[in-house]
Amino acid sequence: MALLDLHRLWAVARKETIQLRRDRRSLLLAFALPLLLLLLFGYAIDWDVRDIALAVVDQDASPESRELVDGFLASGYFTLVARPASPSAAARLFARGEARLLLVVPPGFAADLAGGRTARLQVLLDGSDANTATIALAYAEAVARTFGQRVALHGELVTLPLVADSRVWYNEELASRNMIVPGLVAVIMMVIAAMLTSLTIAREWERGTMEQLAATPVTRLEVVLGKLLPYVAIGLVDVGAISALGVWLFGVPFRGSALLLFPLSFLFLCGGLGLGLFISAVTRSQVLATQIALVATFLPAFLLSGFMFAIENMPPVLRALSYLIPARYFLVVTRGIFLKGVGVEVLRVQGLLMLAFAVLGLALAVRSFRKELG
Repeated sequence: MALLDLHRLWAVARKETIQLRRDRRSLLLAFALPLLLLLLFGYAIDWDVRDIALAVVDQDASPESRELVDGFLASGYFTLVARPASPSAAARLFARGEARLLLVVPPGFAADLAGGRTARLQVLLDGSDANTATIALAYAEAVARTFGQRVALHGELVTLPLVADSRVWYNEELASRNMIVPGLVAVIMMVIAAMLTSLTIAREWERGTMEQLAATPVTRLEVVLGKLLPYVAIGLVDVGAISALGVWLFGVPFRGSALLLFPLSFLFLCGGLGLGLFISAVTRSQVLATQIALVATFLPAFLLSGFMFAIENMPPVLRALSYLIPARYFLVVTRGIFLKGVGVEVLRVQGLLMLAFAVLGLALAVRSFRKELG
C-alpha cells in the first residue's frame, strides 16, 4: 500500500471539513477568537507613555518658573493634576496614585538664571512603575534641556557648534501599536493553530469514531495531513483577517508583500498545527489537550519570542531557550514585512527555521498517532 494516496488524503480532509462545519464551537474558536484577541491585546497593550500626572510646587512664582511649567504642559506628555504647597505633600499624592512626577522650582530660580548661575530644579518620581518612571524622567530632562537652551540663546540667532538631525526609520511616529500588532499576528496564530488541531484526534477517540477510521486503509501520514489541510486553510484566512484588521483599525503600515507573507505563514502554521495534532494524539482527551496546547504555546510565544521583552536582555538560559520558540522567527517575519518591507533575501533564514519546525511538528504528529484500538 502506498504511503500517501491523494484520493485517501482528500477523503480524510473532506471528512474533517464536514465534521468541522458541524462543530460551531470550533468554528467560533477558529474565526472569532483571533479577531477578539487582536482587539483585546491591541488596545490593552500600549507602551507609549502619555498624560503623565504632574504636580508642581512653584516656590519661585516668577515669569521664568511659569514659562518652565508651561513648557512641560506644552510638550504633550504631562497633565497638571495638582499644585501642592510643599514637596512634603508629594508622598500623599504618590501614595494615592494621583501624581507620577513632582516638579519643584526652588526660590531664587529666576535670579539664578538672570545672574548667569546654574539654576536647579528638583524632580521627584513615583518609581512603583519603573518603566513609566524612566520614560517620565527622560521627558522631564528633555523639557528642562529645551528650556535651558532657550534661555541661553536669549532670543538671538546663534549658530550651534553641533546640530543632531535625527530621523526614525520604519516607525516614524515611534508608536508602540506599530510594533505590537505585527507581533500579535505571530503570538495569536501560534496559540490558535495548536488549539485548533489539539481537539481533532482526541475528539475521534472520545466520540468513538476512531474505530471507523481504524477500519479504513488510510495510513498515519494520510490521516495527519488530511486532518491538517482544513486547518491550514482556516489559519491562512485568519492571518489575512488579522493583518487586514491591524492595518485598517490600528493604522499599522504594511510595506511588504502579501505574496511573501502567506507562504511563510503557511510554514509557520504547519508547524503549529502539527504540534497540536501531536498533543491531541498523545493525550486522547479534548480538555487535557486544550490545556496543554494553551500552556505550551501562549506563554512561550508571549514571553520568549521577543514580543514583550527584548531577547538580548534576557538571561543566557532563557536566551538559549528562545531559539526553540517558533514564534520568535515568525515575529521577525511579520515585523519585517509589515514595517520594513523586506524580502526573502532577508527572511530566508527564518523561513528555513520555520520549515524545520513544520517538518518536526508533522513528524511528531505522525509518529505519535496510532490507529490501533485499546
